[in-house]
Amino acid sequence: MKVRELHAAEAGHAVDAVFHGLSPRSRYLRFHAPVPRLTASMRRRLTDLDGRRKVAVVAECRRAPVGIARLIATGEDTAEIALAVVDPWQRKGVGTELMAALSRLAADLDYVELHGDVLGENQPMLRLVARVFPGARLTREEDDVIRVSYPLNYQLTHEDLVAGLRW
Repeated sequence: MKVRELHAAEAGHAVDAVFHGLSPRSRYLRFHAPVPRLTASMRRRLTDLDGRRKVAVVAECRRAPVGIARLIATGEDTAEIALAVVDPWQRKGVGTELMAALSRLAADLDYVELHGDVLGENQPMLRLVARVFPGARLTREEDDVIRVSYPLNYQLTHEDLVAGLRW
């Protein structure tokens, strides 16, 4: 498996492949709603990459996209992140690699904090967050959504390690 930055010219193919590799349940967990098909406007938003305020990384196996992680700027130095991994590749380290690569890219672009929303029922994603982003702040929002916030310059402390083990 290879993880690399995704460029706008090739984003359509990658977005289509990953979307079609998601089960209805995985689509629900990713988009927080039932999404039976990728509409033209959704596809435009997901493929709109500019290399600075809207960037993505793709995981590929034998040149076939198996996952995408996206970053969209929400401020000068903050960005929202989102992740999707096709069902056959879930829980095999793809999400970990994508999030690590996206974090490095975000730091290279001078972002200082990443954030995203995860449905409370999406326990695999919450475990991934705890593993990849030690010390992430988790805040319960409305509709069983958990807001994840992670400062990129975070230094792991003993207290954070103990809290992570308890969580």
